[in-house]
Order: sequence, then structure tokens, then C-alpha cells
Amino acid sequence: MSKRISRQTLFLLRNDIPIDFVISDFLKLPSKISEGFLRFMCPLCHEFNSATNPNTNLARCFRCKKNFNPIDLVMAEKRIPFKTAV
Repeated sequence: MSKRISRQTLFLLRNDIPIDFVISDFLKLPSKISEGFLRFMCPLCHEFNSATNPNTNLARCFRCKKNFNPIDLVMAEKRIPFKTAV
């Protein structure tokens, strides 16, 4: 039987690990600072039409219209299931 992940743990992973760190340092996605925002290559559509919002700790690809939190980005880039990404 698999162990459940607490809501508190998920909240901390989604909100306390800076999304810019996940993109640049952990996943090492191609990225650049443009107009004051970190832009990155979307792991789904491979375009640079994206940005992060440090206030919400979310990222968005405007081409494929996908929103990412840190866990979503790890899942998409590494092509792994949710529990493995956590």
C-alpha cells in the first residue's frame, strides 16, 4: 500500500520551493531574464513564450496555455508521475 502525501507537504512543495530555482537550477531548463521575468523553454511545446510569477510561485506557457507549479514542471520535464515528482 502506498503512503499518502499530506496536504501540508504538498502545500510546502508548491509554495516554498521557488519556481525560478526549479526551472534554472534543478531542471536546468533553458531560460533567460526578459522584461524582468524569468522566461523558460516550455517542457511541453518547447517554446520560449512563457514567464514565471514569483508572487504566486507559478509559471505559464502562453503558447500552449499551460500553468505550472513546481511539481507540475518536474512531472512535465522528467515525464514522471505525480508521486515520483513529489
